Amino acid sequence: MRKSAFSMIGVLVLSLICTAQNGKIENLGPLTDTSVPDAVRQTLEAKGYRILLDDGMPACELWLRKNVPAQPKKDSQDVIYTQLGESALVGVVHFPKAGSDFRGQAIPAGFYTLRYALIPNDGNHLGVSPNRDFLLIVPAASDTDPTATFKFQDLVALSRTATGTKHPGPLSLVAPGGAGPAVSKDDQDHWIFSASLKLASGEDLPFSLVVKGVAQQ
Repeated sequence: MRKSAFSMIGVLVLSLICTAQNGKIENLGPLTDTSVPDAVRQTLEAKGYRILLDDGMPACELWLRKNVPAQPKKDSQDVIYTQLGESALVGVVHFPKAGSDFRGQAIPAGFYTLRYALIPNDGNHLGVSPNRDFLLIVPAASDTDPTATFKFQDLVALSRTATGTKHPGPLSLVAPGGAGPAVSKDDQDHWIFSASLKLASGEDLPFSLVVKGVAQQ
């Protein structure tokens, strides 16, 4: 009996430890806030996600695009999400209070579009991340056309208006951890949201996004 009791306690402790390493996802309805351009809101899924951390505090709220444009990449070196077209609108993120990007830069509370970008494969960006896939944060009011495509430097310039610095505001995409939706913390204190994107081709694309945490220095 005593051995059984200790076993039950061990299972409970392990369960609590696992729970502490995982946040929670709450489902939201459609995005209706008029600070996000109507043309952008029309492209989004009718449901969103509130991403809560282990302390019960929300990291952000996220709405994904219904049909994300896709195209093959010629240069796939160090690229995970080869199906995504550069500068494609992926979704909208809301920071209920001030947040931060993957560089640790402060991001004011508010709504932002998320557009896919690749770190240039050159000497100026070596060591920034093991892979090149990111979503750049753009103030929603500045991004009115969901079908627009941008050259990399133009997208960077738009994203700088979110940070108020000389750097854009990136959120790191990492290797997909499952279809989700789910949120968990890795061994680098990165909180990672996992879900699936619906591509315009009809394909489901599992992805994982660091919603809280900074690059290792």
